[in-house]
Amino acid sequence: MQPSVKSDKNIILLITSISAFLTPMIISSINVALPVIGKEFNIDAILMNWIVTVYLLSSSVLLLPVGRLGDIYGRKKVFGIGVAAYTVFSFLCGIANSIYPLIVFRLFQGIGAAMMFGTMSAILISSFPAGERGKAIGINVGVVYFGLSLGPFIGGLLTEHLGWRSIFLINAGFSFFLLILCFFKFKNDDIEINSEKFDVKGFVFYTSGLSMLLFGFSKLTEVKGCVIVFIGIVFLTVFVWWEKKTEHPIFDFRLFMNNKVFIFSNLTAFINYSATYAVSLLVSLYLQYAKDYSPKSAGIILICMPAMQFIISPFAGRLSDRIEPRILASLGMFLTFTGLFLFSFITGATGVYIVSFYLAVVGMGIGFFSSPNTNAVMSSVDSKYYGIASGTVSAARVTGQMFSMGIVILVFTILIGEVKITWNNLNLFIASVRIVFGIFAFLSFAGVFASLIRGNLRSNNLRSNNLRTGQ
Repeated sequence: MQPSVKSDKNIILLITSISAFLTPMIISSINVALPVIGKEFNIDAILMNWIVTVYLLSSSVLLLPVGRLGDIYGRKKVFGIGVAAYTVFSFLCGIANSIYPLIVFRLFQGIGAAMMFGTMSAILISSFPAGERGKAIGINVGVVYFGLSLGPFIGGLLTEHLGWRSIFLINAGFSFFLLILCFFKFKNDDIEINSEKFDVKGFVFYTSGLSMLLFGFSKLTEVKGCVIVFIGIVFLTVFVWWEKKTEHPIFDFRLFMNNKVFIFSNLTAFINYSATYAVSLLVSLYLQYAKDYSPKSAGIILICMPAMQFIISPFAGRLSDRIEPRILASLGMFLTFTGLFLFSFITGATGVYIVSFYLAVVGMGIGFFSSPNTNAVMSSVDSKYYGIASGTVSAARVTGQMFSMGIVILVFTILIGEVKITWNNLNLFIASVRIVFGIFAFLSFAGVFASLIRGNLRSNNLRSNNLRTGQ
């Protein structure tokens, strides 16, 4: 019996790790290819950023509902459908003949990614005992950063020699392999609450509100952007009201009210990704526009940050099984703040070795933060809520990434406007980059305190509390 259980764990770790590798790899690959895509389609900096932003938008609004769907209908089933959607739309992105179809296909590609990432942590953590979860999550997060590490190099190499479309097409091929693996190797879920219904009204309130909030934020320089943000806040307020009264909510707010670790771990995740996600994009643009590096050369330099994440994450994950995750995650947030603060002084004359060092410091911080923080979130709830906890931490991550891109778009819109980046406005571009890094540094500094006040996971006996509040 035991060898079979061990084999099942290994297969699940393999499948989730392949998934964890593919999606971040294409994200970091596309960051390097953006200037080439912008040149081919003759688009401005704002529209170019939407190639990344629309993917994050669709992912962020669906991660929480997808986690709930996984708890009801089967996490592996939802995961498999996500892999299929991701495969199809990756292929369609690769054959898009203009910017607007590409943006639409990226939106649907993000939906597939949400179905994968919204259930992945729940599938993984439900397959490993408590003493091995940090190790499993550490491996999984390490693979994410391995994908981020290879992404800039592979993206630069493919863009330079085969064109940017090859990034999507090759990704579609690997995703198809993952789909076959899921079909033959995944066993059925053991779901305890499949008699519950999915909250359709809550889904509409949540997705509408979050979509408007995130989209409107990127348009805050216009009156319509402020109006959209206001409407989004109204929808989200209605969502909270509805979730508290409905019998089977998408999100059970009782998890928040009695679980300090869960609250602040998710808040810190949101802050961390808000402050760090756009770093690779900004540095990629900086190297190619200010330093005149090729996509391949820029990609090689960008490896510094995710390489540190890849090296440190598994170690930090294993360590979080023995040391309070709060301590490790707070250390990571402080290192992240240090790197971002240094980046806020970047100029056109900053040497490439200095840039690489800054990237390594930020990468080290993220490496110490991510695995322990995810371990804290998932270990702070009962197994009945693994799906919703997985969706919540993924939603915090992707919403943070979306917010990070929103900050970039907002600052670029104010300082540069909807024009192409050229030598004529290079000084404005560098000024914009410095301001964005300053905002990111401030966010990460606040994140240190949010991480510290979450409380200890083990001493508070949170699992027992959640069993009581979940009844």
